[in-house]
Amino acid sequence: MRFLPLLWSALWRKPVRTALIFLQVAVAFGLFGVLQGMKTGIEHAIAKTRADVLFVGPSAQGGEPLPISYANRLRAMQGIKSVTYADGFLGTYRLPTQAVYVLAIDPSEVWLTLVPDLFKVAPKDLEALRNTRTGALITADIGKKYGWHIGDRIALTSTTLQSNGSGTWPFDIVGMVTDHEFGEAGFIVANYDYLDQARAQNRGTVRNFYVLISDPKQAATMSDRIDALFANSPSGTRTASFRQNAQQQLQSIGNLNFLIRSILSAVLVALAFSIATMMMQTIRERTPELAVLKTVGFGDRAVFGLVAAESLLVCIIGSLAGLALAWTAFPLAAKYVAGLSMPVDVVGMGLVGAVIVALISVAVPALRASRLNIVDALSGR
Repeated sequence: MRFLPLLWSALWRKPVRTALIFLQVAVAFGLFGVLQGMKTGIEHAIAKTRADVLFVGPSAQGGEPLPISYANRLRAMQGIKSVTYADGFLGTYRLPTQAVYVLAIDPSEVWLTLVPDLFKVAPKDLEALRNTRTGALITADIGKKYGWHIGDRIALTSTTLQSNGSGTWPFDIVGMVTDHEFGEAGFIVANYDYLDQARAQNRGTVRNFYVLISDPKQAATMSDRIDALFANSPSGTRTASFRQNAQQQLQSIGNLNFLIRSILSAVLVALAFSIATMMMQTIRERTPELAVLKTVGFGDRAVFGLVAAESLLVCIIGSLAGLALAWTAFPLAAKYVAGLSMPVDVVGMGLVGAVIVALISVAVPALRASRLNIVDALSGR
């Protein structure tokens, strides 16, 4: 503690230079916090994604819908606890630019717990949907966007035609659902039977099934068994767990780990060189002062420690400022990845990184300062 005034005086000998180093460290570790936090947060979000829920869809992307009779065959399979399904169509509300997706489900109790990663629904709202053929559940976001309220009757226009040739689909708003992705305001939940009985084409089919299995560890095996069951059927299937789908979506954007590591490595290496350059300049300017310290009894180790402590102090405080900024700004990134949050361990990783950068960058300047020859330094040589 007795050396703190000395450290403080040394740091503010050139306040502009110290401020620049501080800003560089803060910006670098702010970027570190956002990128590393996003990487770690995505990994945590995927780990939390349910592996016991399988998504069963057409074998080809955008392929023909699946017969609803598949549901009975799925329920008969060993290891499957429950099965439900969903279909839907895209409509517009009043203007062609105001798109609304209608998610048509079988309003069974399964939806109360099956896929809360998609939306959450209360028992009373699900019951209201079940009792109203033209019923619809809306999110708070879409209700706010279009001014809808429970009890309203709305009409959507779609290219999916009814058997009478009409493209207008009326719905009665009977309840609410909680959308997992806040701010999307893009869909409503309706009755599958209403859609299936009224539409002109693809009756008796669904877009996909949701299958709840007994053992999440058997997700891959169960997926293969389901696809094998319908391999020789006119409509083949492609099955994967929610977690596997999330992992595949992450892989589709490239090697995220390599990209983030490359960016952070380049930033931290550049930061280390920058700090080392500034510290070398500082040592050259303070050569007489360091020589005086050695004259009054400071040994090589003490001088080395003082110079290293200056770099450590700036890097640690700067990294804390940058990580705090990243922590504050991180909720913005969560808007693009549902459920994403910045893990606390990223802060610890950032502090460790700051110490490593500080020690690497100050090693040569501090070593040079500790080896100063008093006579040469005081004579200006």
